[in-house]
Amino acid sequence: MNTHESPELSVTELSAGVIKRTTRLADGRELFYYDDPGTSLGAERAVDARDLDPRPATANMRLDVLTGDWITVAANRQNRVMMPSADADPLAPQSPTNPSEVPSLYDVAVFENRSPAFGPALAEALGTAPAADDAPQGLDDLAALGLGRTRTSVGRCEVVCFSPDHSGSFGTQSVTRARTVIEAWADRTAALSQLPGIQQVFPFENRGEAIGVTLPHPHGQIYSYPYVTPRTSRVLESVERMGTDLFQQILESEQASERVVFRGEHWTAFVPFAARWPLEVHLMPHRHVADFAETSVTERDELAPLYLKLLAGVDALYDTPTPYIAAWHQAPVNIGRDSIRLHLQLTSPRRAADKMKFLAGSEAAMWAWAAEVTPEQGAARIREAIARAESTSSEENNA
Repeated sequence: MNTHESPELSVTELSAGVIKRTTRLADGRELFYYDDPGTSLGAERAVDARDLDPRPATANMRLDVLTGDWITVAANRQNRVMMPSADADPLAPQSPTNPSEVPSLYDVAVFENRSPAFGPALAEALGTAPAADDAPQGLDDLAALGLGRTRTSVGRCEVVCFSPDHSGSFGTQSVTRARTVIEAWADRTAALSQLPGIQQVFPFENRGEAIGVTLPHPHGQIYSYPYVTPRTSRVLESVERMGTDLFQQILESEQASERVVFRGEHWTAFVPFAARWPLEVHLMPHRHVADFAETSVTERDELAPLYLKLLAGVDALYDTPTPYIAAWHQAPVNIGRDSIRLHLQLTSPRRAADKMKFLAGSEAAMWAWAAEVTPEQGAARIREAIARAESTSSEENNA
């Protein structure tokens, strides 16, 4: 059902010369174009003229009374597209033969996921998002234990397209494009944090079929949860025991160790003292910021080349691209803002050129980890890989 024949295109100027253009898709989902500074694209954007079915009903959550975790049951996600060819890429710009999700050519595009785990319903009606019939009634409601407890999976899931190209990843983008994506992360974090019922916002990139990626298109996602995630809840418990400056304590300890991968003016990359994965590296700002929305322009400017430097090293470890999960941990929306610090945790299950680490028995069932690579060895390998990548890049530029 095409409900928006001619949606209004609003324009906002962001930092670093990035221009944001807001519109809607044919079924009412929001679409945001983020134009690079000095983009060659024009100001106009095509209308999404597809005839789309109504959006699926919002999923439900069920409480695991043994752990207190909420499990979303989203059957609509079974129908997702799996590894399409370039001419059927749903994240590419629309063409006469490919009725994809993005109507126009773009630099960076962000839109609401068509098959979300959370949403489109919210705790309160807003725009085209309906109010949920059984939304969580705050964190106390979510913390209560009981058999058979359910709630509506309010929230929002967005897709972040890093490029119109069919293949690639964040690490294959230019510094300018990386900076545009970072600006989009900051802008969307601020906006999503204001939605009714949202408790935490999580930008991430899954890279590689070994991770479970279903689309080769260079893209990431942003999940907006109706609860504080289990991982962050555990961190908050440690903060309560160690102090609100725990992340500063960690940063200073790591900066004094041999696990530092590199250090910039505003960011430090390091392999953590108790790394779980064969490849695990964290990237943390030097001052406390709760999320991307709180980062300064200078911090975002430095992050773009530093993050690309890190990803180049990750890919230089082996002869083929490294699968990874790049998880940007941010503070919850309503609690822990003065203690949880924005940081990247990049992990890969690849433990050798032809070997993967699979979670079984002890790790998957009991959450009891055993690492095969020492963090100090892991840091040395990444430093060496970054040096190789920089040397190769310099030779190519001088050729």
